Amino acid sequence: MRDPKNLKDFPPFAEAPPEFEKMGLNWLVGAAVATAILWQFPAGDYILYPFTILATWFHEMGHGLMALMLGGNFQKLLIFSNGSGVASYTMRSGLGPIGPALVAAAGPMGPPIAGAALILASRSFKTASLSLKILGGFLLFSTLVWVRSGFGLIAVPLLGIAILAVALKTSRGVQGFTIQFLGVQACVSTYHQLNYLFSYRAGPLGLSDTAQMQRYLFLPYWFWGGLMAVLSLVILVQSLRVAYRSQ
Repeated sequence: MRDPKNLKDFPPFAEAPPEFEKMGLNWLVGAAVATAILWQFPAGDYILYPFTILATWFHEMGHGLMALMLGGNFQKLLIFSNGSGVASYTMRSGLGPIGPALVAAAGPMGPPIAGAALILASRSFKTASLSLKILGGFLLFSTLVWVRSGFGLIAVPLLGIAILAVALKTSRGVQGFTIQFLGVQACVSTYHQLNYLFSYRAGPLGLSDTAQMQRYLFLPYWFWGGLMAVLSLVILVQSLRVAYRSQ
C-alpha cells in the first residue's frame, strides 16, 4: 500500500488513491459525530471556537450574498466574540414573499451548502488546493468589503491567513484532508444552532430565520427548522458519498 503521506507523485487533477480515501473517511465521520455532540455542551464552544466563527461567517454571508443575488444590497457583516453575527442588507422591492424567505433560509443553509462544495472539491488535489486559496482569499476580501465589527476585523482575516497558509505551505494530502474537514465542520455546524432553528425569536434581534420563513411562507417555524436540519444531514452524507465513491 502506498504511503498516504507521499502523494507528490500523483498528477494535480488525480483523485486521491483508494487507501488514502479509506483512511480519511472513517476519521471524518468520527469527527462529524464528535463535533455534533461537542456543540451541545458549553465547553464545546471553546474547543471548536475557530469553527464556530467560520460557521457564523458562512451563515451571515449566506444572508448577504443571497440578498445581492436577488438584486438587493449587502451592507455590512458583524461577527462577535461569543460566536454570534448579524448581516445587514436591503431587499429589492417586487420580489413578493419568496425573496425575503430565500434570504432568511440562506443563512442556516449557507454552511452546509458551502461545506458540501468544499468536500466535493477534495475529489482532486488541484481543486482541493484551489478551493482553499479561494476560501482564504474570500475571507480576506469580505473583511475589506463587509466586515465592520472590531472582533470580526481580527478573527476573519486570521482565519483567511491560516487557510491560505495551509494552501500554500503544506502537502497535497494535508490540503485535501483540510478542505474535507472544513467542509464537514461547516455541514455539522447546523447542529450547533439547533436551538436557534427551533426558536421563534432571536433575542434582541427579533424574529429568527425560521420565524421569518413562517412569516413569508406560512408553514410553522419548527417545520422549517426540522427541514433544514434534515437537509443539512442529507447534504453532508451525499457529498461524502460522492467524494468517496469507488472508482
